[in-house]
Amino acid sequence: MIEYVGEKIRHSVADRREKYYEKIGVGDCYLFNLEDKEHVIDATFYGNKARYINHSCEPNLKSENILVDGKPHIIFTALRHIKEGEELTFDYKFEYEANNQLECFCMAENCRGHLN
Repeated sequence: MIEYVGEKIRHSVADRREKYYEKIGVGDCYLFNLEDKEHVIDATFYGNKARYINHSCEPNLKSENILVDGKPHIIFTALRHIKEGEELTFDYKFEYEANNQLECFCMAENCRGHLN
C-alpha cells in the first residue's frame, strides 16, 4: 500500500527528539521503531502520508519490516479488501506500560480499550 518514510535515527536520538518536540509544542511526533531494535524512523517533519494512518484494534493494514538492498524499510500491506473511502488503520502495538495506559477510542467491536 505505502511505505513509512522519514529520517532513520538511533533510539537515543529519538528519545531526545521526543522530549524536544514536546518542549517546543510540536504536538504529535511520528516515530516508528525498526525491527533491528536500534533505529527509528522519524517522520515528524520529513515523512509522507503514511504517518497519518491511525490505530485500530481491528485494523485493515499491517506494518512489515523489509530489507531493500540490505537497508530496512517499513511498509503497510492490506490485511483484507479495503473499500473505497474506508479509513486506513493498523494496530500500533505500543509497548505495555502498566503505569501509563494510553486510552483507545477506535470503537472497534473487539477494542482493547488501550493502545499498549
